[in-house]
Parts: sequence; C-alpha cells; structure tokens
Amino acid sequence: MKPPDRTVLIVNGQRDRPVSRAVVLRVVMEVLDDAGLDAELGIHFVTARRSALLNHRHLQHEGPTDTLTFDHGSTPERLCGELFICVAEAVRQAKEFGTTWQAEVLRYVIHGLLHLRGYDDLDPPRRRIMKREENRLVARCLRDPRIQGAPVGTAKARAAGSPRSRSRT
Repeated sequence: MKPPDRTVLIVNGQRDRPVSRAVVLRVVMEVLDDAGLDAELGIHFVTARRSALLNHRHLQHEGPTDTLTFDHGSTPERLCGELFICVAEAVRQAKEFGTTWQAEVLRYVIHGLLHLRGYDDLDPPRRRIMKREENRLVARCLRDPRIQGAPVGTAKARAAGSPRSRSRT
C-alpha cells in the first residue's frame, strides 16, 4: 500500500484570533485519513475584508462569508483546491449559535473539505446529507486529544452537532 500523497499549505492572513496551523493540519489529515484521500490543498485564514472581496468577486454576494471553497480539479481519490476561511465570521457566528469561534473554524475547515469531496448544500435533501457527514467528522476530530485540547478545537459545545437551519457557501 502506497503512502498518501498530500500537500497542505496553511496561510494565516488575519489577526482576529490566533489559529494553530498544527491543529488545522491535524484536522485536515483526520478528514483525509477518514476518506483515504490524497490531496493538494491551500487553506487561507482571511480577514472579513478579504472574505467580502472574494465573495463579491467570485459569487457576486455582498459581505464576508464563513467559508469559500474553490475546487481545482478534485477527483474521488484526490482533493485539489483552496479554502478561504474568515475567522471574524467564526467569532460572529459562534455568538449567534452559542458555541466557540474555535469550534466554528473547525467546522468551516471540514465543511470546505466536504465541498471538495463533492458534497453540496444547495437543496434541503443534499444539505441534510452534508450536515450529517460534517457533524460526524467534527465529532471524530474532537475525540482526538491532539485536537480537542488545542487552540482550534477546544470547544465541545457542538461535537455531537445539532443541525443548523441555514446553509454555508
């Protein structure tokens, strides 16, 4: 059996909250291991301003968003793409959903990876399927002691994952 072929670049371009690249990498590897996938990924933590700019430029939506996912040719065996995650949105939404910004960031990383795997949340039936898998992976990651006690993953408030009634882009 050949070892996985994985390249993951993590860039922190924001100062809203400290993000541990090591913890984010552990989360990514946990998700990739779970699915047995190779990957070439860029994960960018961006400011609300940059998120809003990207959101407008690529989706013609106003304002920042939590996660933007760009697929650069993923296959069933290999994820290839970029995630742009807005930590300021994680802070804002954590208050709205009664969780922590760390749990939100963890969820956004997993959510983006699921999009690269082909999951979609545009209609209710597919959203339920995606949310179920997202919740399973969040819970799995939070069981890992290297993730649960670290800066991005300390909160267990939504480990079991109560579904949300809205979708993420």
